[in-house]
Amino acid sequence: MDYDFQEVSTTNSTCVLRFKVKVAHDAHVCLSSSEDQDATPIYEIFIGGWDNSKCAIRRDRTKPDRAEAETPDVLSADEFRGFWVSWNSDCKIEVGREGEEEPFLSFTDPEPFEITHYGLRTAWGASGEWEIEQGLEPVETPGEACWVPTKAGDDLPEGAVVGGADLECELYIARAKHEGALLPGKYVPAHGTTYVAWGGEEHGKEEFEILCGCKPVWVQVNEGDEIPENALPGGRAEDGETLFVGRVQHEGTTTLGKVHPSHASCYIPFGGQELGFPDYEVLVRQ
Repeated sequence: MDYDFQEVSTTNSTCVLRFKVKVAHDAHVCLSSSEDQDATPIYEIFIGGWDNSKCAIRRDRTKPDRAEAETPDVLSADEFRGFWVSWNSDCKIEVGREGEEEPFLSFTDPEPFEITHYGLRTAWGASGEWEIEQGLEPVETPGEACWVPTKAGDDLPEGAVVGGADLECELYIARAKHEGALLPGKYVPAHGTTYVAWGGEEHGKEEFEILCGCKPVWVQVNEGDEIPENALPGGRAEDGETLFVGRVQHEGTTTLGKVHPSHASCYIPFGGQELGFPDYEVLVRQ
């Protein structure tokens, strides 16, 4: 049975999905960077699998499972049972029961990706009913970076992070959707627009997200260097690859853009073009 996908509507660093399900076995939750049923990367959380005896977290439909727990009779065909699933930008995934703060299943991925959709299904011949208690609930954590949805003409959100400057004004760290990608770029207050680089060109966006709530720390990356492990994920390419926030000194400006790991470059939107640089600074967590 296919997953029923919903887009992640919040961009805070930590999210919690709360739900109840009534089914004899095999209630599955997936976390994905796409609503494509066959897409990777993807996490699958199996609740009450193996004839309602065990729960597990699997990545990219590949064994061995990344985490598992013995949970006999965790599901019921006769009554709703409540659960929660949480995740953050580091892809730390936790699964717990309704009314319990401690998870019974957890996994932190050393190769995180940005989660943009979640999906629900029953499987292995089971059919049941779902109740989404609170949809997708943002968890506010003091001092934790978050992306705030903003439109042209809106006031700057509280705690907006300055990341650069051009000849007119300071530039804020922002990101916007374009051609199936979520691209880090620059918000120019003087224009009320966010600019991102894609396909060799600079693209202006009137709907975007601004990074808030963190003190920026920048690390120099030179050609051939590895991206620091604590680099802050800032978006995703159209193929699902995680993108990071970078900046470059160029023609008297400090211009923000996207770090594309597989290209070993930072691409900035500048003067109507997409310009690539092998030497750049990348935003990291403190």
